[in-house]
Amino acid sequence: MSGHSKWATIKHKKGIADAKRGQKFTKLIKEISVAAKMGGAEPDTNARLRTAVLKARAENMPKDNIDRAIKKGAGELGTSIYYELTYEGYAPGGVAIIIDTLTDNKNRTASDVRSTLTKSGGTLGATGCVSYMFQTKGIITFDASKYTEEQIFEVALENGADDVTSNEDSIEVSTSPADFANVLEALQAAGFEQESAEVEKIADQTVTLETEKARKVLKIVDRLEELDDVQEVFTNLELPDDFEESDEA
Repeated sequence: MSGHSKWATIKHKKGIADAKRGQKFTKLIKEISVAAKMGGAEPDTNARLRTAVLKARAENMPKDNIDRAIKKGAGELGTSIYYELTYEGYAPGGVAIIIDTLTDNKNRTASDVRSTLTKSGGTLGATGCVSYMFQTKGIITFDASKYTEEQIFEVALENGADDVTSNEDSIEVSTSPADFANVLEALQAAGFEQESAEVEKIADQTVTLETEKARKVLKIVDRLEELDDVQEVFTNLELPDDFEESDEA
């Protein structure tokens, strides 16, 4: 999972540097509303809503924004119909890519995703063409300069985490999607402040590209994530060992 850890860390730091918090909030609000509409307005009895709220809190979203999103999803503030659509395909270099969207206009989203991917040298594939290569997992990362792996390990494993790994920069806790909320809440209650917390699609096998080609794939990911209807983008890209964070600029 080393490649994923490196990518998650870069992705997280780049998100802060790019100051895309407003766009992130918009996507989280949409996810909260959909979760509330599908499973009810109580996080304690709606696992998807509970996870979405935790992610919003991790991004320091104001409580009022969260409450309004829940009420909107529950129909208290009018109704919006969103469709969950997933697109699959390939980025340059044979890198598998999965694009999760929430949209109120299927045609617009399909057009935007296809155009963005193909203009950047990628191709859109049929449903199922790459999803079999990925597993869905909860991933929670911590700053390795603030905590030790042993500190995180004890709390994480006691509360249902699958694994804890680390490198010189970060400590990564992986969970099943069902246990993600419990593990995250337990770690927060124990005083550990996470760098990121997401339910993600993790590739079973990765593809390593040299720096220039890897840079092109990351640019495609950025362009897709800038689309309003795109919630998450996942790839099986493994960054080369000599890849520096400044290379993304």
